[in-house]
Amino acid sequence: MKLTHIEHIGIAVKNLTDSISYYENVLGLKCYAIEEVKDQKVKTAFFKIGETKIELLESTDPEGPIGKFIEKKGEGIHHLAFAVNKIESAIEEVDSKGIKLIDKKARKGAEGLDIAFLHPKSTGGVLTELCENKNK
Repeated sequence: MKLTHIEHIGIAVKNLTDSISYYENVLGLKCYAIEEVKDQKVKTAFFKIGETKIELLESTDPEGPIGKFIEKKGEGIHHLAFAVNKIESAIEEVDSKGIKLIDKKARKGAEGLDIAFLHPKSTGGVLTELCENKNK
């Protein structure tokens, strides 16, 4: 598997509007996209810094993954996402190395990326996302 860069850092927030204000007005970044991913019960906002993005995640349902995360752990870093060239091969490789998978097959995520999550119990406590942009 070849990681090309950190695709994004996912941060769980209670209120997207308030959080966007902080990133724009305090840190000077510009929100370039807001998107709802209905099947993941989340609304996202994206910022770019260098080649890496910051993805803010607001739950649209308290029973969704971000709603449960915030209830249990509060706001903060939710996951680290790495860009890969061939996500299917990457999933097979990490699976063959005994890593517990949340997604055994890639699925669609925000910005049209193909994504798959690795379970934090197998990754040193860090929810890890693999991403491939097949539209490039």
